[in-house]
Formats: sequence, structure tokens, C-alpha cells
Amino acid sequence: MEAKISLEMTGGKNIPTIGLGTWQVTEEAELEKALNAALEAGYRHIDTAFAYSNEAIIGRVLNQWLSSGKVKREELFITTKLPISGVHEDRVEMFMKKSLENLKLDYVDLYLIHFPIGTNYVEGYVWPPPDQMKLEPSNHVEIWKKMEQQVDAGRARAIGLSNFNQKQIEKVIKSSTIKPACLQIELHVLLQQQELVRFCQQNGIVVVAFSPLGSPGYNKFLKSTGKGEKELPNLLQNPLVKKIAGKHGKSSGQVLLRFLVQQDIVAIPKSVNSSRIKENIDIYDFNLDSEDMKGLYDLDIGERILDLKSMPIFHDHPEWPWKVLLN
Repeated sequence: MEAKISLEMTGGKNIPTIGLGTWQVTEEAELEKALNAALEAGYRHIDTAFAYSNEAIIGRVLNQWLSSGKVKREELFITTKLPISGVHEDRVEMFMKKSLENLKLDYVDLYLIHFPIGTNYVEGYVWPPPDQMKLEPSNHVEIWKKMEQQVDAGRARAIGLSNFNQKQIEKVIKSSTIKPACLQIELHVLLQQQELVRFCQQNGIVVVAFSPLGSPGYNKFLKSTGKGEKELPNLLQNPLVKKIAGKHGKSSGQVLLRFLVQQDIVAIPKSVNSSRIKENIDIYDFNLDSEDMKGLYDLDIGERILDLKSMPIFHDHPEWPWKVLLN
């Protein structure tokens, strides 16, 4: 089965099917090392967000590569995202400009609405402090118009959504002049969201999988919010995944990524380990056969890892994207 190196998005821009995720990487030296390793290994797709508080570090590394001539701007695919405190029609452009300043870029290749819920904005904070956080109505139609203006102004080559459900996506499509080019969602063998993926692909929306290896570092985030740890599934040690990896002489991580890419799904695994970074992009020289694919499809149990239990305030918002409210 074929696995494409890149997929064409709405508007003609190609998105590489493997990118480097950077969530939870804010230590400067660690991120610089990871980015340099990724770029040396052939990565050209880097995923970040204003909420990750690392755009400026990424911007410095990219600027070094661009200034030295080791890479051309048109060879890169840079994604960033509008934070929850920007999910308001009056703040889209402000946050777009903040991200471009951080990244030292004239434009990003993809700009996403990070989450369908919006909060107030408190100057100087990535997220409003808990005692100052207030939920705001999220008028996706009006916000999307402001996203489209970023394309018209040349600040973003393409725009899309993250963590939106099908009903929310349909509403945006219906009102759009520029259709969403991408949906970024949690996606891995335990949470395959096949109906949502099928809907997106039928509507020309490229699906990007975050946490494709199961987000083994999620407890670090929970600790940072003062919440207790949760038991996380270890996808890399799943017996079937290990068996398929042995069959092909590949690692479990490579099998998990190949499984997605063979379905025309983009994957953005996060790693700061140079050898794993190189390993994660080395998935184009083998094929998962129909038996492999069927076995991996059968692992789907709809288990969401990034459940946002740390933010129960969101669960009562009318735009909470998931049917099951979490305790």
C-alpha cells in the first residue's frame, strides 16, 4: 500500500505527511537540539502553537537555517495555532501577528483554530490565570471570516481547525469562502475516529494526527496544571504492534506512524531524542499489508488520552466538542 511523502491541501499547498510535534517542549537547548536534528534528518514540517510558549525558540532556529541558506522558505511547512484566548473575532489578527513575530516569518503555511472554545484574554498570559478565566461565546462563523482575512493578507497560506467535531466543521464549511484545509485531532490506533476522518477526506480536508504514538508525556502536562496523573496506554509495547514491527524489521513507533500515513493521514510525533526523531521519519521504505492493517484497525477502542480533565470549566461550554463529558 502506498504512503505519500506529502498530501495536497485545498489551495494547492503540499503538507509533508510526517512533521515534528513540539507540544510540551519549552526548554531552549532541548528544543533547539531537537529542531536541528529534525531538519538535518529531512523534516520540513514543524508544528507549534502560540499556547506552547515555544514559537520564539523555533523562530530563532528557523532563522538560522534560512539565513545560512541551508533551507529555503518555500521548502518549509510551518503550522501554528490561534489560542483559546484568541477565539474571538476581535483577536484573531492580533494573535496571528504575535505568532509571526515570534517565528520571525512573514507567513505560516497553516494557521489553525486550536480549540472550538474561547476565553477572555489577559495581557501577558498565554492562558488566563484560573482566577481570571472567563468563558466567552465562540462565534465560529465570524471567527472563520477573520481567519480567511489572514489568507487574504498573505499571513497564512492555508487555514484550518483543531479539536472540532463534525457538526462544528460542517457549520464552518457552510459559511466559508475559503474551506478549511485541515483538521488536526488526537489520532492513534486506540482512537481512530474513522467516521470523522472519512467525512474530512470526502470534503477535501487533510487530517493531521497529533499524539500518534499515544502521548507518553501527557502526565507531565497534568502535573503542570496541578492535576494528578492518569494511567496511560503504552502503544509502543502493544503486543500486536510489536509483532508487526518485528515482521518488517521496524520499530513499534514506525509501524504506528506508517499505519496513519498509509491512510493519507499526516502524523506529527513529538520527540526530543535525536535517534527517535530520525527513526520517526524513516517510514517510507516498507508497507503494511492488508493483514497488518486489519489487525491495527481492530485495536480501535475510542480511547481519548488528552481528555482535558484539567479544565472542567470547559465542559459546560456549548461548543465543547466531545459528546461524553468527563468527570
